[in-house]
Amino acid sequence: MDREDRALRRHRELPNAVRGVLVLLLLYAFLVGVALLEVGIAELGEGFTTGLLDQVANPLSGLFAGLLFTVLVQSSSVSTATIVGLVGAGTVPLDLAVPMVMGANIGTTVTNTLAALGNIRRPREFQLGFSAALLHDFFKLMAVAILLPLEVATGWLVRSSTWLTGLLRGTEVSEVGTSPIRSAVRLPVDTITDLVHGIGMIDVLVAIVLLGLGLGLIFGALGMLTKNMRQLVAGGLQKAMNTVIGKGGGSLGIVVGVIVTVAVQSSSIVTAILVPLVAAGVLTLRNAYPVTLGANIGTTVTALLASLAVLRPEGLTIALVHTLFNLVAIAIIYPVPVIRDLPLKASVWMARVATEHRTLVLAYVIGAFIVIPLLGVFLLG
Repeated sequence: MDREDRALRRHRELPNAVRGVLVLLLLYAFLVGVALLEVGIAELGEGFTTGLLDQVANPLSGLFAGLLFTVLVQSSSVSTATIVGLVGAGTVPLDLAVPMVMGANIGTTVTNTLAALGNIRRPREFQLGFSAALLHDFFKLMAVAILLPLEVATGWLVRSSTWLTGLLRGTEVSEVGTSPIRSAVRLPVDTITDLVHGIGMIDVLVAIVLLGLGLGLIFGALGMLTKNMRQLVAGGLQKAMNTVIGKGGGSLGIVVGVIVTVAVQSSSIVTAILVPLVAAGVLTLRNAYPVTLGANIGTTVTALLASLAVLRPEGLTIALVHTLFNLVAIAIIYPVPVIRDLPLKASVWMARVATEHRTLVLAYVIGAFIVIPLLGVFLLG
């Protein structure tokens, strides 16, 4: 115990400048891990994932296919772009593409759920971080539960997006450039991928190695990141961050989420970063909530702007469906306190149960993101 106390004391005595650099390096390692995870999944091949979307026959199977596809490719942007291509080719009609997009919105939450597992051996930090991940999950599920039946009954999303497409189609917009943050993250990822390929392994083994490296980096960096963040922002800075983000009933937090997501061009990265922030006590769960919603809007902006210039009209329509879905979900759920607090309370309750019974965590991740979607695709398709 004395040795642990001395180690903890030395850990706390690090100068803030050194700790700040360490936090940045750990954050970079975490992002590299997320990118390796994406590349590893991509190495498994496109045939199975694309085939999921080709065989959709009804809205429910479309929802599950979009969810499972996004879990497998680890990017709602990739899955939405694929859906756009299928719609443009006439393979999938617009009315079935809409639930696919909704499923993609749910599927993208798996990244921050995996990120929360990095603290599973530290009960207090795990409970806080897992509640932040679950908050994203439950908000998306609630949004789909409200808007999918409404869309099936009225077709309002398709009609609204088609009308907006007619208004916006003539606008000339340049494609958004590559994010410098994503470019910096890709450098070591491309190097590692080339090295693994150079060994001469088959594609499946390459995928397994990259997935293992990615998960190892995510979990290893996350635990250290949480500890150092807590020390770095202890005291006044922590209070100031929560005060600023909480201003305007959370509207500033939504704006922050939009801006940061557009900057890094990935809502998965932004929402995954929120997990260690909440786990470390840097952000309260309530203040992380609007930032998450802003990230949901921000992830649609790049595809929306690009579609105005480079995609067929159907591409713009699907991009608008994605944007309208997120905007309308926020407009319905967030302004009303009673409704807004439902995902918040559910995430806190489930995180507490998961902390007491950690075997349920694995069951939740596998069941919600793999087993249920697979059954939905193959039984309902």
